[in-house]
Amino acid sequence: MLNKIFNIIVEQGVDGYLISSVIELLGCHTQAKTYDELLIRTKEAIELYLDERKSFKPTNKFLSLQRTDRSRVIVQNNKTGFDDVN
Repeated sequence: MLNKIFNIIVEQGVDGYLISSVIELLGCHTQAKTYDELLIRTKEAIELYLDERKSFKPTNKFLSLQRTDRSRVIVQNNKTGFDDVN
């Protein structure tokens, strides 16, 4: 497996399961009941994804995470922390 760090979004589904999505690997998702189990399954999903696509080179690059409360956008920047953007 590539020695690479991947960015993962973790969400909780309406059924209570935790869902992970690997940002750089389009379509690479998994789910589990616990956070520890989710991390194990996510690593397995990444390995399987890359094994199936041996010549795959990720094209997406993670830049930031944004949240909004409808009146402003809060940007989390990897380099500087949180910056408010109105």
